Amino acid sequence: MAAQKINEAHEHIAKAEKCLKTSLTKWKPDFDSAASEYAKAAVCFKNAKQYEQAKDAYLKEAEYHTENKTLFHAAKAIEQAGMMMKEQKKMPEAIQYIEKACMMYMENGTPDTAAMALDRAGKLIEPINLEKAVDLYQKAAGVFENEDRLRQAVELLGKASRLLVRLKRLDEAAVALQKEKNMYKEIENFPMCFKVAQWLHFISSSLPGYSGSEDCVAMETLLQGYDEQDEDQVYRVCNSPLLKYMDNDVSTKLILAIKMIAGFSLLP
Repeated sequence: MAAQKINEAHEHIAKAEKCLKTSLTKWKPDFDSAASEYAKAAVCFKNAKQYEQAKDAYLKEAEYHTENKTLFHAAKAIEQAGMMMKEQKKMPEAIQYIEKACMMYMENGTPDTAAMALDRAGKLIEPINLEKAVDLYQKAAGVFENEDRLRQAVELLGKASRLLVRLKRLDEAAVALQKEKNMYKEIENFPMCFKVAQWLHFISSSLPGYSGSEDCVAMETLLQGYDEQDEDQVYRVCNSPLLKYMDNDVSTKLILAIKMIAGFSLLP
């Protein structure tokens, strides 16, 4: 089966090369047909699990779409080349191709497609490179924001802020949360304080023995301080050893979220 698909791929490449030839009666190469044949070759190579050859075929497809000034299709082909790198576990190269495709989507005037591709790239790289995932999510959020698609933008900002907390880049996480909060206000979504309450409820209901524990009391005191706008009380809890040195991502984000909501200067 694999050998048959490989043979089919080479047949399509031969047809593509024929499309590119000129003669006395054919003055210009047929870039559109050549791109189509390379696309078919790429699929055959992919089905045969010959991912490097599939990548090369997708790049050829992209080249001839570009010659034909069909940038959207060129970008799609380059994105597929990136996926062939992913199949070979070559994630940095995969992300490079996807980012290149995104630039072409933007040049083509299809920013939404660019943002969605950046989001996909972030998901691909997140398990092995949190820093790069943050960069990709933030870029995607920026594209959506420029297009006034704030609901999509705020979701991606949330992904980035959670990763920033995991990376212990808390100042940047605070900035991301501030922007997230402002977007929620603009789209008239629930205020961030409701999110904090939901997170606290999640922690309380999912951790055995949480109710009445030192952690629970601290969080309740923290929320009470916010509700009463008692800056001193919130400051004391956030700077207590229990919370200040807590590694838990969600709890750390709770502190940062309250800081952003209340506008308090909670951390020294």
